[in-house]
Amino acid sequence: MTAGHYDEGLPKTAANYAVLTPLMFIERAATVYPTRPAVVHGDVRRNWSETYARTRRLASALSSRGIGLGDTVAAMLPNTPEMVEAHFGVPMTGAVLNTLNTRLDAATLAFMLTHGEAKAVIVDREFSGVMREALKSVPQPVLVIDVNDPQYTGAGESIGEIDYDSLLASGDPACEWSPPSDEWNAICLNYTSGTTGNPKGVVYHHRGAYTNALSNILEWDMPKHAVYLWTLPMFHCNGWCFPWTVAARAGVNVCLRRIDAKTVFDLIRREGVTHYCGAPIVQNLLVNAPDELKTGIAHKVHAMVAGAAPPAAMIEGMERLGFELTHVYGLTEVYGPATVCARQAEWSELDIGERARLNARQGVRYHLQDAVSVRDSLTMEPVPADGETIGEIMFRGNIAMKGYLKNVPATEEAFRGGWFHTGDLAVAYPDGYVRIKDRSKDIIISGGENISSIEVEDVLYRHPAVLAAAVVAKPDARWGETPCAFVELKAGAEVGAEELIAHCRKHLAGFKVPRAIEFCELPKTSTGKIQKFELRKRAGSVAAIDV
Repeated sequence: MTAGHYDEGLPKTAANYAVLTPLMFIERAATVYPTRPAVVHGDVRRNWSETYARTRRLASALSSRGIGLGDTVAAMLPNTPEMVEAHFGVPMTGAVLNTLNTRLDAATLAFMLTHGEAKAVIVDREFSGVMREALKSVPQPVLVIDVNDPQYTGAGESIGEIDYDSLLASGDPACEWSPPSDEWNAICLNYTSGTTGNPKGVVYHHRGAYTNALSNILEWDMPKHAVYLWTLPMFHCNGWCFPWTVAARAGVNVCLRRIDAKTVFDLIRREGVTHYCGAPIVQNLLVNAPDELKTGIAHKVHAMVAGAAPPAAMIEGMERLGFELTHVYGLTEVYGPATVCARQAEWSELDIGERARLNARQGVRYHLQDAVSVRDSLTMEPVPADGETIGEIMFRGNIAMKGYLKNVPATEEAFRGGWFHTGDLAVAYPDGYVRIKDRSKDIIISGGENISSIEVEDVLYRHPAVLAAAVVAKPDARWGETPCAFVELKAGAEVGAEELIAHCRKHLAGFKVPRAIEFCELPKTSTGKIQKFELRKRAGSVAAIDV
């Protein structure tokens, strides 16, 4: 007997099979919870029925202007209602949403618009100047749609053929739309940061967006009607798929144009925010805010942090706020987070230092990710789960990109051996958790010894005066490379290089101690990640200290 007999007379039909797409989440939210709040932005308050109607208007209006299957619609927007709507209205037409990093320069934006063959771009007035300049270098015609957000009071002008509200007014709120014919169809295009050369275009498919959106719910035990604050830019990995996650839970999108501690705490109190995401810099901003800003929050707030591992000081600070911190890890190519440091009940009995060590790990695979593994990048064999042997973190499963747009060699290399190669070096533990040791390009090789920049940074973060730290390689005539630390201090804190070096000596082998320290504000991306490539350029000129 073969498996074939289970297919005989048992066809795949519309009755028993539907493609997986996160677009179905908003239709359900509007049908089941039409009057529940969906979007809050200043004085703007809309329910799910109204929001669904607006996304259908957007889809209808774009379709009437010739935008459809496989076309690209770019969005140069902060975290406003229009960005939420674009995550549904654009792919409802069959088109692909390309969310643009609002901190990019005109030349980089022009490359993305050209490479992605954008047929339209939705532009907030704040970014009209850089977008006008970028469009001068784009060869194809682009429909420019202006957004005039009343929350924005700065400079800017209309540069488009039509404004967003007029565009929606021309659309049908009852527009009939269809899910994609294939869940493998592209839903979004995201560009990597491109620190060297042009950025790569990462293509997401409907199936991946669907599965990661649901995994977010499962990892966070996210309830119905959660109130989600948009501290994480929606342009970054499509907000880690949370525009679709919030719709799946019929939650509330609390929009936020720009992060500052007072506004965040005010919104948490006023709107009853239950969940938010952010890089370590965002969590540090809140932990180190003046005490008077933090009062009056009586409910549990769930915070998700990605990027650098949360140090003990951050975990303690979050606990004092009454915030529960979840550590996740991922990359643009895996839709944002794809592993989670799943907490075990017995960890709560441990001291803060041991809890910080355990929570610093990147953890285990997301529920709907097939696998995460630490492997030898050449042999593709898994490394021993001993917490010591270094390999490369690799992913496999539905929560992985289709590939890089118009870049077959890079796609083949990324998926070599049937796994997605992250480029992050890590170890595996006997309990199945993984922990990053460094990016392959960030390992410091000093006198033939490998030094993890993350290990040195973890020690620096333990000093009470340190707000942020980054360690890179500094060329050295004798050792080849030595660690060079760039340190940003907390407001009002004072500490000298010698004190920090003495602090490091207590916790690190001598060859790992930084031999140069510079105090400065660290350069960061729009998502709060420290730009180490900028610091590498400066490391050679930082004066060495005799350690």
